[in-house]
Amino acid sequence: MTLVEKGNLTHGTTGRMHGLLHSGGRYAVSDKASAEECIEENRVLRDIASHCVEETGGQFVQLEGDPDEYFEEKLAGCRECGIPAEVLSAEEAREEEPYLTKDVKRAIRVPDGAIDPFRLCVANAISAENHGGRIETHAEVVDLLGDSDRVTGVKVRHDSGPGKRTHGKAGETEEIRAEYVVNATGAWAGQIGEMAGVDIEVRPSKGVMVVMNCRQVDTVINRCRPKGDADIVVPHETTAILGTTDEEVADPEDYPEERWEVDLEPPEVGSADPTDITRDYFLLDHEERDDLHGLTSIVGGKFTTYRMMAEEISDHVCEQLGVSAECRTADVPLPGSEDESVLDAGMDRFGLRSPVARRSAQRLGSRADDVLSSADPNPVLCDCEAVTRAEVRDAIDQSGTDLNAVRIRTRASMGNCQGGFCCHRMASELHPEFDEPKAYAALDELFDERWKGERHALWGEQLSQAALNYALHATTMNRDRDPVADGQRDEEAESFDFAAFDAGESRASSRADADAADATGVADGGRHGD
Repeated sequence: MTLVEKGNLTHGTTGRMHGLLHSGGRYAVSDKASAEECIEENRVLRDIASHCVEETGGQFVQLEGDPDEYFEEKLAGCRECGIPAEVLSAEEAREEEPYLTKDVKRAIRVPDGAIDPFRLCVANAISAENHGGRIETHAEVVDLLGDSDRVTGVKVRHDSGPGKRTHGKAGETEEIRAEYVVNATGAWAGQIGEMAGVDIEVRPSKGVMVVMNCRQVDTVINRCRPKGDADIVVPHETTAILGTTDEEVADPEDYPEERWEVDLEPPEVGSADPTDITRDYFLLDHEERDDLHGLTSIVGGKFTTYRMMAEEISDHVCEQLGVSAECRTADVPLPGSEDESVLDAGMDRFGLRSPVARRSAQRLGSRADDVLSSADPNPVLCDCEAVTRAEVRDAIDQSGTDLNAVRIRTRASMGNCQGGFCCHRMASELHPEFDEPKAYAALDELFDERWKGERHALWGEQLSQAALNYALHATTMNRDRDPVADGQRDEEAESFDFAAFDAGESRASSRADADAADATGVADGGRHGD
């Protein structure tokens, strides 16, 4: 089995979801089939991926003026779908969540949860590798192999590789032959279908979420009314995520950004339920549907039901290949969740009762003992998310120079400062295995990725934080006037005299052929700004 992913694991929609482990309550009125799938998989994931799940619980909150009829319909729908549902009075709801408005009339408590999509996907990838699978990230499918009758594999373009990513390493194309190909590309499924000459209709949509800089709630809070925009708050690690909007787009990678999306003031919609499209999933056997052998697509669904979808497509492929085997993914824990006693023992062994150590153990699960004992000393590199050196080095062992892959494995740089205080620390851990140009390239890429989430809301305190990050790296690291940056790195990195730079000499004084204009060095070896 080979998995190819265009970017990092979670590169697509998986890495851009709000972290809700659905109880099914959101679909208990409009899509009962999906609601039943959600509660079933909710229970499974709590067992097999416990180190990725926070059992927060959830509330569907009715405010004064919200229709009583819908509240009763929601309650009845939950119970009909087998979702545990308990009615809370306004006082009980606010006792559980003190920041709820005084306009709360009552609420329904359901077993929603918060789940870390990054940690869960990595655990699945590790499990696949443990069972002989091959995982290739930064490997874009550029064509399908075969003819008009059968798909026999894929042609991929490796960014650097194949294998672990290493910045500066030349990429290449590879033809991967396969007995069977599965198209599980979500919003990109139609583009893969075009390569095969088959039509796959999907409805890509964009959504906006806001990550708050603190955790205002400890329970998933839903508005008890027909599903709409900006009607849910999900607690996630040290933050809370407010979302989401839902707007159809033509291309999942090329779409406009509207001002109202930044302001989170969605326009009025015509439908009573703007998200009433089904959340069910569909298996498309292209041999049966299009007379094309060797290819099946699976589309639709949602994050909570990913394992159920994988089981169905795996059973289908086994049937095509004449393999008789029982799927055990609903019963076998993922790496990190195998044995809670290992986590408990590690907590005791390493004295993991401090907030930092406790969060490390929670992220690593049953791997905590092995990882945390691998680095001594083991300082905190990311203060916001309490990520230690041992965790970062463990992630580098898995990911090479790809610091964004380190980020999704550890949450380093995902806190309030968005990497301002820790990106350079993460990059420094690449030494001595990787040289300076590779570390610089990895650092630049990580900063670019962090900037994507900041640039839409640059006002007030958010603007101040962005300005602080710039000032820190421009002044203390000279990154705005770095003598081996901005296109000079490749040409000059080997010849640049770092000893002279560290001693405070200007570039001019360290070069025999420098002209007079170059003599305006500053004490740290950089240049004066304009």
